This record gives sequence, structure tokens and C-alpha cells, in this order.
Amino acid sequence: MKSLKNKLSLGAAGCAAGAVNGIFGGGGGMIVVPLLTAAGGKPPLIAHATAILVILPVSLASAIVYLANGWFDAELFISVSIGVAAGGAAGAKLLGAITPAAATIAFAAVMFAAGVRMML
Repeated sequence: MKSLKNKLSLGAAGCAAGAVNGIFGGGGGMIVVPLLTAAGGKPPLIAHATAILVILPVSLASAIVYLANGWFDAELFISVSIGVAAGGAAGAKLLGAITPAAATIAFAAVMFAAGVRMML
């Protein structure tokens, strides 16, 4: 069982992940995955799967605020959701088929590429 201090740390990091998700419309998993692998000692497969499940209620809470303020495009939502659902299913199957080291390298590469893209 985790210590109270560890649980509080995970809770604080979860709060940060929720804030990131709410501000940027996503990205909370970028905080949750490294937290669960490094601080939580979980293997990448468990960390990634848990991050997706953790981000689900966070995204729902953010979506409610976005909807309440009228910041929503139904046509765009439908178009993008089809591709995201297919890609998510394919990615989840792929994650189960690769080594933990490969998952870690792939995650780091995607985060690096996203960071470079944002700076350009």
C-alpha cells in the first residue's frame, strides 16, 4: 500500500494533469504517464492504459465547461472523433505488442516532436 505522502503527491500531480487538460484541451496524459512510470514504478503498458482511463473523467469535466460556454463545433467533433477512435484502438493494440523500452522511446519521441513543433 502506498504511503499517505505518496498518495498526496499522486493527487497533486493529478490536479496538475487536470489543469493542463483543461487549459490546453488535452495533454494531461503527458503528466500522468511519466508520473506513473517514474514515481509510481508502473510499467509503461500499465501507465499508458491508466493515463487514458484517468484522463476520461478529466476530459469530460473540461468538455462540460467548453459546452456550457459554447466553445464547441459539432461537425468538427464528429469528423475528428471517427479517426481518433480508430487510431486509439490501433494504438492500444500496438502498445500491448511492443516492449516497455520501445513504448518509452516512442512516448519520448512523440513528446519531443510535439515540443519542437510548438516552438516553431
